Amino acid sequence: MKQSTLNVTFAVGFLAAAVGLLVARANPATSYESSIYTGTPTATWVAFAIALAIAVSTVLICRGREQALGIGLGATTVTGIVSLPVIRNYRFSGMGDALTHLGWARDITRGELAPHELFYPAAHSIGSVFHYVGGIPIERGLLFTMIILFVPFLIFIPLVVRELTGASLAIGAGAIVSWMILPINNIATHMGVHTNSNALFLVPVVIFAVLAYLRRRAAIERLPLGLSPFSLLLFLSGVGLLLVHPQQMVNIVILIGAISVVQFVVRRRYDDHPILDHPTMYAHTVVLGVVFTLWAASNERFRGALVGLVTGIFAEDIGGGAEVDQRDSSLAEIGGSLGELFVTMFLDLALISLVVGLFILLVWLGRTGLDPETKAIVNYLSLSLVPLTGLFAVYFLGTPVMSFRQLGFIAVILTILAGVAIARAVGGLSNYITRPGGNAVAAVGLGACLVLGLMTVFASPMIYDPGQHITDQKFSGYETGLAHADDDIPHAGMGYDPYRYDHGLNGVEADEALSGATVATGDVDPEEFEAGNYDTAYHDRDYYFIMTQYDITREIEVYQELYHSEASLEEFETSPGTNKVISNDEFRMYAVAGAE
Repeated sequence: MKQSTLNVTFAVGFLAAAVGLLVARANPATSYESSIYTGTPTATWVAFAIALAIAVSTVLICRGREQALGIGLGATTVTGIVSLPVIRNYRFSGMGDALTHLGWARDITRGELAPHELFYPAAHSIGSVFHYVGGIPIERGLLFTMIILFVPFLIFIPLVVRELTGASLAIGAGAIVSWMILPINNIATHMGVHTNSNALFLVPVVIFAVLAYLRRRAAIERLPLGLSPFSLLLFLSGVGLLLVHPQQMVNIVILIGAISVVQFVVRRRYDDHPILDHPTMYAHTVVLGVVFTLWAASNERFRGALVGLVTGIFAEDIGGGAEVDQRDSSLAEIGGSLGELFVTMFLDLALISLVVGLFILLVWLGRTGLDPETKAIVNYLSLSLVPLTGLFAVYFLGTPVMSFRQLGFIAVILTILAGVAIARAVGGLSNYITRPGGNAVAAVGLGACLVLGLMTVFASPMIYDPGQHITDQKFSGYETGLAHADDDIPHAGMGYDPYRYDHGLNGVEADEALSGATVATGDVDPEEFEAGNYDTAYHDRDYYFIMTQYDITREIEVYQELYHSEASLEEFETSPGTNKVISNDEFRMYAVAGAE
């Protein structure tokens, strides 16, 4: 392709990305959106599609500066998609853990909590800096933090692949796979203010430090006392990951521990092997392992999580099998299935895993023609998947949610290896057709997976999980309800426990008697509620019943009245024992007399 044609193509791509962002910014969300995909203007998605199409094609066929421009275009567009909650002026995005993180950040800004008192204070501290320096609400500061922590993933995946192999096609393929954002599965990892998920996007930085240490050994790069600057980078990035979330630090220790085991075995069994030229990682494994142990062992949350994991492994009704059976039964009742949900949420990861798995098998059989150095690094990463997958199995038996967090880390490793695997596949395919034909097949396949990956990066009704958009009106309703309600009367939700909003609005460290949301919160019994027994629907006592637009969308539209029906909600409105005390377009709160 001529240089002038390339220049025009890139200009069109960057212009399309800019137009998409401007259109999204000009159309902010004015009410609750169950799907950010349908809430964002179609023109934005068309513009982003043009930009990504240009990015994918140029990344695969170009080299050097032009390929870097293509990677920059794709990374910019994907960052724009991830930033849509900020661009479209969401008050906040994320319920559950996200609201607790908001509460901790609010505690820090109020001086009620020092950052070092948190188990993983990095994200909250960065959000607080945005709040102090930029003068923006802490909610928005945390949304900015989400983006800041995401960008290194798009930058360092291509850098890691380049460090691994140096082949341009592999770098480009790795970049495209990174745009699929495979670590996000919307079961236990989420695109939002969720520190465990945010930490996944820093993992490539640590892996880059590992590979740089193994491969760059010039004496001029040594610091005093013989310390490699890449060792220092590894320690600093590892500690940074620990401060974002310790679980991913555990995985890094397992990764470099696996590398150390491979190095030890090779040194015992071989006299001539490329791995013999690599500096050992024994000290790094010990140092980072000790740092994690000292940091985690003294923390009560960590000890509680460890006890819960052990208990779950030996409990019959806890674990992945019970969770899967329950979800399958619920989906069947609303016309869905686990198979359908798997295709929507995990098909792209499954295909990438298949490609990487076949590639690893060919490497072990000696059928790839990789140079010895690249083969050694591939073996490091592929063999590390053995203990990482073993830990996934342990989590699956004990705490299923944690297993899907572990799957997120494994997806990072697969993303890195996918770059090399796809490049080798395209090279093999080119022997039967042509190199342009191989690139075209790769572009179509990767483009399809990219669309599927980006369609599920945010929660939406498509995956039976409405978006967790929190509007000004919802926050206002909760703030008024928590502040003016009787402190001795608990708050009950419709499938969602209101106490998280108490965290987000009042802070986690606030006085526990501040509101009824910290007295005895939970959900109403759906069977009692549907039967019209509102006085016994919540432990036979007086309670405040909270209903939001999110709840209605989830229960009526997404769950198709599986637990709560529209008729029962209408009947509830006119029931003699219920009194509406707060109401706006997004939030309603009722005082309900109990049977006591």
